[in-house]
Amino acid sequence: MEAPDYLNIGNLKVTVFQAYLFWENTEKNLRNLSLRLNIGVKEKTDLIVLPEMFNTGFSMNAMSLAESMDGQTMTWLKDTAHRYDCVVTGSLIIYEDNNFYNRMIWMLPDGSFEKYDKHHLFGLGGEDKIYTAGQDQVIVDLKGWKIRLAICYDLRFPVWLRNADGAYDILLVIASWPDKRAGHWKALIPARAIENQCYVIAVNRVGHDGNEVYHSGHSMCLDANGNTVYYKPEDEDLYTFSINYQDLVKNRRSFPFLRDADTFQLS
Repeated sequence: MEAPDYLNIGNLKVTVFQAYLFWENTEKNLRNLSLRLNIGVKEKTDLIVLPEMFNTGFSMNAMSLAESMDGQTMTWLKDTAHRYDCVVTGSLIIYEDNNFYNRMIWMLPDGSFEKYDKHHLFGLGGEDKIYTAGQDQVIVDLKGWKIRLAICYDLRFPVWLRNADGAYDILLVIASWPDKRAGHWKALIPARAIENQCYVIAVNRVGHDGNEVYHSGHSMCLDANGNTVYYKPEDEDLYTFSINYQDLVKNRRSFPFLRDADTFQLS
């Protein structure tokens, strides 16, 4: 008798980079990221996760900073994914079809990729005046794990992120989340993990940006019970950890809450 598919899904090794970002300086950021990865990635990993707008910082200066889908940063992502033989993900400003997007790229080692355009644009910071919101919910596959992509402000909207029928195993959030609302960040991440019975991997930046907004990190990975796998406040950090698929299966079997969730349609 053949074993169920889920029994063949192994651990996933994830490298998170809670990075200090140089304001609106793509070349300096890419150079620093390359240097830190070269020093810090000591073992084979499946996934490297970078913060939101990792090459510029969270900027509304899209006209000057935007790149095309064959620009410098996309090339860097391709080269980096190939070098470490893993997926590399983070977001950057993309100009396409006369629109600016805060676009998360899921870059594979062979140079192919998937993309997610940020859906909830941060009106308080004027992001909605500059960027175009994406409309697609994106789930990608890595070694049998189903991973839902999200960016920063999306974290506040549980309906958008609802794990209907257990469609995904990991909610992956990249962010540029300010320290002044760090309490919200630290409350929302466990809520998303518990209500969706999934791992949440949330990667923030650190340091001041060009508007003197301070970011204190607090990147973390929580399991489906809200327990901490990884947590790092303050300071730049490059860290690799593993998560276990069978633990997730056991949680959902012991507490089959997802099957009792309400059905709904987004409009």
